[in-house]
Amino acid sequence: MIKETGRVVAIEEDGVWVETIQQSACQTCVAEKGCGQSLIAKMTGKTTAIRVLPGHCDLSLIGRDDRVVIGIPEHVVVSGTLLIYLLPLLTMISGALLFDFLATTSTASDIYTALGGLLGLVTGGLIVRGHSHLNRNNLDVQPMLIEQLPS
Repeated sequence: MIKETGRVVAIEEDGVWVETIQQSACQTCVAEKGCGQSLIAKMTGKTTAIRVLPGHCDLSLIGRDDRVVIGIPEHVVVSGTLLIYLLPLLTMISGALLFDFLATTSTASDIYTALGGLLGLVTGGLIVRGHSHLNRNNLDVQPMLIEQLPS
């Protein structure tokens, strides 16, 4: 389970919004000093708010500005990363190959190949977006509240 400490910024009936500064991954990463994400986070103090579902904590005990620990299983991060990056890449290559095959007799086959790649990339992005929309309330892939830290 990947854990992150954050601050509650809003409370809803079915969960809380937690603001985090993504540091835990940066401290263990080999490329910390050369990473753009780490540099931007240090310079701007940019935070991210995440909707978190109740896990092992009672939401009635959580208040605004409380410090909490949230967690998400590693397999969710790995499969999500593969879906987000690999699927659009594969659909882009498939689209380019399909349009190249269909346009072999044309003099402008490079344009059709590029158009097929672009169409495949957009299609892959739309599939990822649809998958994300369908799983927005799936408890197996959502971050969960693990514990409330003392103030």
